[in-house]
Parts: sequence; C-alpha cells; structure tokens
Amino acid sequence: MAIFIDGKKTSSEIKAEIATRVAEIKAEGGKTPHLAAILVGSDGASQTYVNAKVKACGECGFESTLVRLEDNVSEEELLKVVEDINENADIDGLIVQLPLPKHISVEKVTNKIKPEKDVDGFTPANVGRMALNWPAYVAATPYGIVELLKRYEIETSGKHCVVIGRSHIVGSPMSILMARNGYPGNATVTLTHSRTANLSEIAKTADILIVALGKPHFVTADMVKPGAVVIDVGIHRIEDATKKSGFRLVGDVKFEEVSEIASAITPVPGGVGPMTIASLLYNTLLSAEKKVYG
Repeated sequence: MAIFIDGKKTSSEIKAEIATRVAEIKAEGGKTPHLAAILVGSDGASQTYVNAKVKACGECGFESTLVRLEDNVSEEELLKVVEDINENADIDGLIVQLPLPKHISVEKVTNKIKPEKDVDGFTPANVGRMALNWPAYVAATPYGIVELLKRYEIETSGKHCVVIGRSHIVGSPMSILMARNGYPGNATVTLTHSRTANLSEIAKTADILIVALGKPHFVTADMVKPGAVVIDVGIHRIEDATKKSGFRLVGDVKFEEVSEIASAITPVPGGVGPMTIASLLYNTLLSAEKKVYG
C-alpha cells in the first residue's frame, strides 16, 4: 500500500507557521498581511471556495476584504474595482475568484491585477518570472504540490515526471517547476494532454505522475509504474447511493487500485486541495513582507 500524502495535515502545519510569523510581525509593530478577494455572482462552489479563503485568513491572523459583485456587473466596473484595490496600499494580495461570467474577459481581468499583488500567480509577469526561476508568486496549486513533495522528502532529481494536463493554472506551470534547477526539481519532464498519442504508455514510464486532466477516474492501475509517486489534482462529485448525501468526491485517479501499486499517493479529498489555500496565504505573506518584488 502506498504512503498517503496528507495535504490536510500539511496545510494545517503551513498555516500554523504563517500564523506564528504574523504574530511576530505584529509584535514588531509591522503591518498585518491583508488579502482581498473579488467574488462575481452567486455560484455555490465559488462562494464555498472564497469563504474558505476568508476563514483561513482569520486563522492566520490576516486581514481580509471580500468584494461581492452581481452576475450582471459590467467588465468595465469589475476592472475599476481591481484598479482601486491595486492602488490601495493597505492590501497586499488580490484574487479574483474564477469562473467569471461569460461577458467578462478573464485575460483582461488577470492582466489588470498588479503583479506585486497577484498572489494567485496568474499574471504574465509572475508566470514569466517563475519560468526564469526568478522570485515570483507561484500559482497556488502547483506551489502546493511542490511543497508536498518537499515535506514528504520525495526525490525528484533525475526522475521522470509525467504531467497529464496542460492548463495554465496547474499542468503547464507544474511542468516548469519540476524541470527547474533546485529541489523539488531537476526532473526530466514530459507534459501530456488529452490529445497525446500513447498516453497510457507514457504515463507508465513516470517515476512521478501528476494528474490534472479534469476527468474522474481517468488514470487506472495499468497506467502506473509500480512504485511511482502519484499526485492527483482532480476533484469531482459523483453519485453514490451508499452515501447519505447521495454522492462522493473522487479524483482523476482511480484511487482504490492505484494506491495498491504506487509508493505514495495523494487522496481525494484531503490531498492537493487543502494545499491551494495554504499556498495562497503564503504568497500573501511574501507580498506583505516585500520578499518577491521588494
């Protein structure tokens, strides 16, 4: 059986470390880190995510501001809100919860956020700095995965890492981080996606398999090399009549069978998910202490 890589436990440790540092900053008379979030519309999942981020801010001693806007807010109005937060010297980090209504350009909104406040790590400036291995705010989910690998002391140097999924939020930055000179890093990386030929065969060559394709139970045991480390980024709600709620959460990996042959694996839920918020808070702390952009 594989070792379970516990993101819930690790994220709690990181938040405790952040809270300790924030207490030190306050004791020294420094500025309390302040995260702002913009939520457009009333999507249930988005509200849940934002509320969790606001709650985590409180646990770490941060200040937080939540700006709620209606579904029908114009793109111009949203951009003005972003601009106002950009110019607010008291706010260290800004996130705009996705998805946005179809009439609003995600690219325009992302590009409007000052790189210095882009604690989601989505702006071209931060993506470019990350690729060059310069100080940057790394996208929260990839950063969370890197931190899990580090804290579980998983060797990456010289290993073959296969990433399944090429999104700008997870797959693409993950492939860059794993190839960078450093630890975790120095891996030989193959970036695959839904149109990759012989995907199953390529996946089976991985020492480290990172799956962020967005398809429930896509990776099965016959796609995994015995002893591989498997990181499952997916999260899906599927029907399950045995559960009181009528559903259960699963990942992109068929956990029950893959956990029998992997050396280590992230469960769903409780694996990568909790690390995303911890990483977001860490980026906000870096911003408050001017450790990325000075």
